[in-house]
Amino acid sequence: MIGFGAQTQVYLVAGATDMRKQIDRLAALVVDVLAADPFSSHLFVFCNRGRDKLKILYWHNNGFWLWYRRLERERFWWPNGHEREPVVLSVRELSWLLEGLDPKRVQGHQRAEFGLL
Repeated sequence: MIGFGAQTQVYLVAGATDMRKQIDRLAALVVDVLAADPFSSHLFVFCNRGRDKLKILYWHNNGFWLWYRRLERERFWWPNGHEREPVVLSVRELSWLLEGLDPKRVQGHQRAEFGLL
């Protein structure tokens, strides 16, 4: 099974993406639109115009994973593409997005971090 590290970030490519694009074209969008490295082991998420389909691109060890999700009746929350900065989420916030929530409005419990004395 694939596990994501605590440092794994989720980058949303705002606006609509043509869902006919496959791994190579999506990786090129990561470079061109986000100025990011598609081989960085972060998750890159794309959405179609109707906001009912998502693709997630992820590099793991020696190859890409491409996940596809299609909703039958609902729509995903999705940034419209007018943002100047990339939309960055945590893996936890991605799970909220996949459940139909707006991850920028949901307030979950904050992680508690304790140092050794």
